[in-house]
Amino acid sequence: MRVLLTGGGTGGHIYPALSLANHIKKQVPQTEFLYVGTSKGLEADIVPKAGMPMMHVEVSGFKRSLSLTNFKTVYQFLAACRKAKQIIQTFKPDVVVGTGGYVSGPIVYTASRMGLPTMIHEQNAIPGLTNKFLSRFIDVVAVSFPESLEQFPKAKKVVLTGNPRATEVIHADPQKGVESLGLSSILPLVIVVGGSRGARAINEAVEGWLTTDIDLPFQVLFVTGSVHFDKINKTQKAVDISKNVIRLPFVYNMPEVLASADLVIARAGATFLAEITSLGVPSILIPSPHVTNNHQYHNAKALENAGAAIVIEEKGLTAQRLKQKVYELVGNDQRIAQLKVSAKKLGLPEAADRMTYEILKLVRKA
Repeated sequence: MRVLLTGGGTGGHIYPALSLANHIKKQVPQTEFLYVGTSKGLEADIVPKAGMPMMHVEVSGFKRSLSLTNFKTVYQFLAACRKAKQIIQTFKPDVVVGTGGYVSGPIVYTASRMGLPTMIHEQNAIPGLTNKFLSRFIDVVAVSFPESLEQFPKAKKVVLTGNPRATEVIHADPQKGVESLGLSSILPLVIVVGGSRGARAINEAVEGWLTTDIDLPFQVLFVTGSVHFDKINKTQKAVDISKNVIRLPFVYNMPEVLASADLVIARAGATFLAEITSLGVPSILIPSPHVTNNHQYHNAKALENAGAAIVIEEKGLTAQRLKQKVYELVGNDQRIAQLKVSAKKLGLPEAADRMTYEILKLVRKA
């Protein structure tokens, strides 16, 4: 079987595709993969490091308001469609799967026009423009949230699969997470993470809290993001701070570390939420207000409405409020247990199995 994968721009589009590929490879070892992305997105760095062959097309997204740049975008889209046709004719995939981002638009659209089996995966509760557009042409729309099922009224088939990243992290070893960072296995662990580059608003609130709370009765792993680490590390070294605080710019074995957490403070990116619900980790979510369709807010509210998380909007985030919420949860074993159970119910660790099943059905039907 030959599978063409496409998606890019953010890790939230790339990692689900790679997780799916890893799972398909286990089920059908002879499968060959090709990844198509842009040369400027994160995929250009992440995909080759994962050992997957990759080709590039160049494309950008439409502006939501009238803009002259949209004419350039249309030209780029048509040029990318021509390049996509060449790539598809050369690789001869049995199925094409898009996981979101602008680059998936011309690739999946062209594949559908060529009569190939096609699938898209929507990670967020509120779909992006590219996937809304593609849903009219392709065979299967796989979604991660039940709330998304009604968002694709013109699609041939919409199925709730979950996010394949959840399948990959479900077997993470919490003991390895603890040992890798020299953490205590006795004290509760709170993890703060704002993404690979960090989140300034979260970092500032956490800084304000930790510099006034010397006697922490639990551990805090403060993952600042590489952009912010030097400044925060210098600031916090200049003041008294609890010995139970560990500051790092980035954590490479995050699934294992998350598996050992009692509480996570984070943004509400869809792939990250798939990881913590799969592991059953309670969370305080501070959705980014700077994303398309405010989709992180809707992702976060889906967890809060299910009793799996507490949501603090960034406009209401302060050091004192964050500290209050943390202390209300950590040490309250009954409340933490309730959040864990609710998070676990939302987790779909069989996500990659479900997507693989749909893909194999498409290939057999073709």
